[in-house]
Amino acid sequence: MKENEQASLSIRKIALITIMLIFMLGVGVRATTASLNTVKIVLSDNYQIEVITTKKVVSEILEENHIIVLPTENVFPSLEAEISGENATITITSLENPTELTTLAEESEKVSIEQLLSNYSPITEKIVTKNEEIPYETVDEDGKKIDTNNTSKNYKVQKKGKVGKTQSVYKIRYQNEIEIEKIEISKKIISQPVNEVLKESTEVSTRNSNSYRSNNVSAKNLASLVEGIEPQVRTLNTSAYTASTCGKDPSSPGYGITSSGARATAWYTVAAGSAYPVGTVIYIPYFANKPNGGWFVVQDRGGAIKNNKLDVYMDTYRECEIFGRRNLECYIYVR
Repeated sequence: MKENEQASLSIRKIALITIMLIFMLGVGVRATTASLNTVKIVLSDNYQIEVITTKKVVSEILEENHIIVLPTENVFPSLEAEISGENATITITSLENPTELTTLAEESEKVSIEQLLSNYSPITEKIVTKNEEIPYETVDEDGKKIDTNNTSKNYKVQKKGKVGKTQSVYKIRYQNEIEIEKIEISKKIISQPVNEVLKESTEVSTRNSNSYRSNNVSAKNLASLVEGIEPQVRTLNTSAYTASTCGKDPSSPGYGITSSGARATAWYTVAAGSAYPVGTVIYIPYFANKPNGGWFVVQDRGGAIKNNKLDVYMDTYRECEIFGRRNLECYIYVR
């Protein structure tokens, strides 16, 4: 009987010890599990790793994973900060290419989404409608296109050209008031361009064949000569030239002589494309305060002078340099 009681007592002791051991192990496992954290580490070359650790201090987590922070690198959060919980992240960035996020991280260990967003300029979109010109072509009476810059023929304007117009709608994106993207949404033609028709002229221009080709005609007289003629109003890319820039030797008989045969004169002579016959009068408001009152006469040509360009003759190369190149409104009186 006593042996049975002793055996029963031993069994109860063993069971009790086993239950205590199981309980203690369960508590230990739960405690260990509760202290483990998953941390994402983003390196300066954007390579990412995830580690499981019981550490909470940033420097200890990095040391545990054998990650060394170089002097040219920065860590966010700081090495002394503690991190835990879901989405715990350590970011290492290069100081050679600092971002606004790094700058903000140095000021504060805890950065809210609102703070991050405040460091980025918003992008705005605008719908913009623009009217644009369609250039016209220069053709002869048969409709064949004329390259007026590569011909020695003289032409008269038989029918004035007219630019066409289009209306385009764009979606434009801006950041810091700077255009960063432009997308054309729609485009419609308001009016088609009208070709300018030129007729070949057999007239030979000489220095004194017409009074308005004389370099002694005053601005007032030039204005009276074209009275009643409706001008072509165009914006021409205008530059300046002088005798020394024409490629002729000063000892040459043709030095300073225009293609019309007249001597080039400052504030009177201009070189224009062959669409504008020699003797064409041009008024340029930009020069209204000059001695000629802004009135010029086409007396010269030039290899680089196209119909959308103009070259104003000046006395000195320095004047030409100062003037440079400008887009100027011109009133062109073709007789």
